Amino acid sequence: MTKIAAAAPAEHPAVTETLAQAFQTDPALSWILPDPDHRAKALRALFRVLVPADARSGVVLRTPLDEAAALWRSPGHAHGGAMEMLRTLLPILSAFGTALPRGLKVQASIDANRPGGRFWYLHYVGVRPAQQGKGYGGRIIRAQTAIADAQALPCWLETATRENVALYERLGFSTMAEWDVKGGGPHFWGMVREPMRP
Repeated sequence: MTKIAAAAPAEHPAVTETLAQAFQTDPALSWILPDPDHRAKALRALFRVLVPADARSGVVLRTPLDEAAALWRSPGHAHGGAMEMLRTLLPILSAFGTALPRGLKVQASIDANRPGGRFWYLHYVGVRPAQQGKGYGGRIIRAQTAIADAQALPCWLETATRENVALYERLGFSTMAEWDVKGGGPHFWGMVREPMRP
């Protein structure tokens, strides 16, 4: 059984690499950053910012050999807040460059469709391409949904990848909202998982 554990700060670079590889073909990030070479560099810069930020506001999970990683924001912290925005603004500006307006458009659409209330927010989850299809994604998600169940709290996520919807449904999520990003942007599914009773 793969042991899922919180990533220590020294393990954040490996988590960054896992997520950067996993999201290289993501529909939303491909729309924001159409050039694949720019996207690869920007994703590494983005996750170098997001991994420690989400560790401060929630939990960063990894599998032992970094096959998969997940960034969860704890209840009440789905929106990063003003201090987090100030910490991350300049690095993200630098990473995205002229693609930033598209990135902001996607983020605004996500924020507008995210529900209120208290829930665990699955900000990002990814599996390295060579390890996909082996069950790592499901295992790393279940590690945290078990905690949410124990706390009687729901979970929320968004995805722009149609193929992922069925995976999340198997993990107990159901689609609560769908939307398109204006200006020809990607289609999103917003999904909720209600806590399971023991």
